[in-house]
Amino acid sequence: SRITARRPLRMFCYAVGAVDGLPPFRSHADVLEALRGWGFPVNPEIRAVRDLPGCIAEYRRIGAVRTSLPYEIDGVVIKVDDLGLQERLGAVSRSPRWAIACKFDALQETTVVRDIVVQVGRTGVLTPVAVMAPVQVGGVTVGRATLHNEDDIRRKDIRIGDTVLIQRAGDVIPEVVKVIESRRTGAERPFVMPATCPECGSEVVRLQGEAAHRCLGLACPAQLKEHIRHFASRGGMDIEGLGEKLVGQMVDARLIRDPADLYALTESSLLTLERMQKKSAANLLAALNRSKHPPLEKLIFALGIRHVGEHLSRVLAGHFGSLEALSSARLETLLAIRDVGPEVAAGIERFFAQSANRDVLKKLREAGVTPGVTRPAAEAPLRGKSFVFTGALSRMTRSEARTRVEALGGTVTASVTRQTDYVVAGADPGAKIDKARAAGRTVLTETEFLELIAAGDGPA
Repeated sequence: SRITARRPLRMFCYAVGAVDGLPPFRSHADVLEALRGWGFPVNPEIRAVRDLPGCIAEYRRIGAVRTSLPYEIDGVVIKVDDLGLQERLGAVSRSPRWAIACKFDALQETTVVRDIVVQVGRTGVLTPVAVMAPVQVGGVTVGRATLHNEDDIRRKDIRIGDTVLIQRAGDVIPEVVKVIESRRTGAERPFVMPATCPECGSEVVRLQGEAAHRCLGLACPAQLKEHIRHFASRGGMDIEGLGEKLVGQMVDARLIRDPADLYALTESSLLTLERMQKKSAANLLAALNRSKHPPLEKLIFALGIRHVGEHLSRVLAGHFGSLEALSSARLETLLAIRDVGPEVAAGIERFFAQSANRDVLKKLREAGVTPGVTRPAAEAPLRGKSFVFTGALSRMTRSEARTRVEALGGTVTASVTRQTDYVVAGADPGAKIDKARAAGRTVLTETEFLELIAAGDGPA
């Protein structure tokens, strides 16, 4: 591209592809010599050696001069020179057997941790970051290093004011290797993870079994782009035309601060965005209007409650019937639901307990977002019934059939078991049909299945 052409890029050549019209090369050294003769740049540090001690000597020589080279390296590659032997040795799935990369130890320096700040990622994970006195490490100025999580800080006992040894992991990512305890003065301060999100003030939690602390705020600015993308996805509110790039534009322009703000967008506000035309704005507004009355399970999924995917959203919609009933459910009620364990139940209760999340839900209601009411599971005619599908359905997809069954309180599994109640046979059914008949399970044709779900009831 034109941008690439303007950059002062340089390269070294290390091999050739297909060779036509020339005698075959016998060694890798011959290839490099030919490249050099043809005018291609070849790395002057390459050496041919005869044995393993020679390899070790070259590794040490290049390691000694690496900081003076006009480019960065993190190791050397040792290759078999004989091309015939290379052919015989072959390769494994991702690398040749005739070459090996030998990495150098990462370059290290000492510096002082001036502060530890917390960054909030797009998925809500809080990451502590060491702010350090700037120092040169391998030709790069390093002033910050991720500390990963609270456990990592405690394991290394890193405190604000500590003198630390740092390196660039893989010669790329700065990291704190260890604290130099002999340099401590007693003025160093321990770091404590915040109880509330530094971006939005929502509660911060650390779930059992996880190292990460997370912000649960639905309107958290640090997570907003990811929240909106998920909210608008096909499994969620299914807002046609609201892609990742447009979401980024709207967030950067501060047109939206939470998912509910989507429904306050106007043609005039959209036209302030780069390359947005009247027709595109009208199409997006129409798509937003169409999305205001989704099935309940789609709205539940769109909220992005941790551990609540599409299947569990359908389960919750079928059990509670309305968002109001779900949002006020107590922990013991949630734990009584099939497929909802302690961690998931606690996450759901915690999500709806957040005042910021309740505010967003209120804004959605005020904007006219009203999901369809789902029949509660206690009234669902297929409650407790298990279905298996085999063969091709002609009047709906497997996904649509699953949705219809789950909306009536039933479940769909992949294989026939003792718990299977019905096996629905489409065109060209597989071995499942034989297993079902042998086990005495009820086999339905597609027409019988459609009649069953249309009636909203089935044989006992």
